[in-house]
Amino acid sequence: MVRLMMILLGVDYLRARWRGVLLAGALSASIGAALFIDALDGVLYFHIAPFAWLLLVEGLATLAVAWTGMGGQRTLRYVKGLAFCCSAALVLSGYRHASFILSMVFATLFLADGLLQIASAWVVRYRTWKFAVAGGVLEIAIAVFLYQPYPTHYKGTVPYCLGLVLIFAGWNLLLLALRARRLGVNPAAAQTGAAALAASAAGVTGSIGPKLAQTVFDGPPEEHEAALTVHVWTPVGTSRSEARRQPLIDRYIAAVDRNGVISTGHAALESPESVYISLYPAVEIDRSPEDFSRLLRATRENDVPGLFQPDYATESTAWCPSTRKVRIRNYDPQRLARFWQHYRADTTYNLTHRNCSSTVSHALEAALEGSTPRVWGGGWLAFARMLATPELWIAAQLRKRGQTMAWTPGLTLDYARALSMLADPRPSGWTRAWRIARTRVGRLVRPRSTREL
Repeated sequence: MVRLMMILLGVDYLRARWRGVLLAGALSASIGAALFIDALDGVLYFHIAPFAWLLLVEGLATLAVAWTGMGGQRTLRYVKGLAFCCSAALVLSGYRHASFILSMVFATLFLADGLLQIASAWVVRYRTWKFAVAGGVLEIAIAVFLYQPYPTHYKGTVPYCLGLVLIFAGWNLLLLALRARRLGVNPAAAQTGAAALAASAAGVTGSIGPKLAQTVFDGPPEEHEAALTVHVWTPVGTSRSEARRQPLIDRYIAAVDRNGVISTGHAALESPESVYISLYPAVEIDRSPEDFSRLLRATRENDVPGLFQPDYATESTAWCPSTRKVRIRNYDPQRLARFWQHYRADTTYNLTHRNCSSTVSHALEAALEGSTPRVWGGGWLAFARMLATPELWIAAQLRKRGQTMAWTPGLTLDYARALSMLADPRPSGWTRAWRIARTRVGRLVRPRSTREL
């Protein structure tokens, strides 16, 4: 999550506030370590009840305005609110098995995530796959620690997890703050592995993108508005014949039709400045089930010549229109143009390491670097508001999956949707609820006034 915040906040924002980031990191790591150590003997000097009450208030407040959200935003708010309320209720209830239940839930989540990360890294074998395996092993070790009752018989589960979160967040902040003092290229952007993305920031430091007439938007851009557009052809939508329904798999990985042909979908990015980014293999790759597992390796032997499509009109006419679109107003055309200038020099295509979806995701990050201070201001309020936005947490998890597994059209679609909520922020739930309530009251009062006249 920290790396994603570095991208969205931008180089200039970080360089000016590296001392504050350093202090925040040291404070977070210190509090986390104190919480973890305090819980080891089962006697808590740091009371968890105030934290649980805050969690409960946040959960109830989220549920109170969840109905004002749109589409996936509404679902996300309900999930967040219910999760917070259930966790807080277990802590505050005094139920004798509450700590055991929470421990099993947290341990299972760590175990599942660690196994998934190890399995995907072992299959894909991208450049830094060994580090991903090490991270997965660490998550499994944490899961084992939470599963077994020693030394606190599950009473320390909540402070353990809270302490670990604060320690990891603080450590990342410390590392990034120490580099931010002499920052020339965004270190978070450089982590994508795309040299072009780093180059996009190198020559346009200080670029702030187009000045926006407003900073809060009621919805996505209208068709007549100039906006960055992410086109996604979903696997199911591009199957040659009827696809076999496989929940999650056909959404995020690939769809298989009744003839056994695999469809992985496609992604492209288009800007009003005539930039069109759509990487495709120059020769169609055989995606039969027998060869598909071999093609998943992000190794050089699976590199093939690729080509960039000239524009959306040409690609959609030759194939079919995109099945999903995500449009974003707040982006930097200079950073996007510089990214495209460097990236298109290499036409190599790799099904998992350098494909259409990874290309679009990297281009999107280049275009959105430093976007949030343009709408939330350049002070610490931007930092605080980002942390309080649920879409930041979702985007961070999607980015992690894309980097440790492989970027797919489904992941890119959800990633673009989450980033659009951060770059083009919607009104807060309470603001939207007030507007809706005021409109409804006005409708009730207006007919009565008419009858009186």
